[in-house]
Amino acid sequence: MRRTIAALSFAVLTAACGGGAKEMLETAQFEELQRNTTHARELYQEILRKHPDSPEAAKAKERLAALDGAATH
Repeated sequence: MRRTIAALSFAVLTAACGGGAKEMLETAQFEELQRNTTHARELYQEILRKHPDSPEAAKAKERLAALDGAATH
């Protein structure tokens, strides 16, 4: 459990400090699990802005569409 918390804390800090697309995606997915969709959206949008041609951008776009679909239902 402590190892998981430490890993997640590291991911959050890395993303907050301008981490790479992979770290931001992992943090956004964690935020979704925590039902913090506002922050997840912000991270997904940041991935699209900073890393538009990355594989993570494709996933971020997919997740934003899913969140938008969930918001309309």
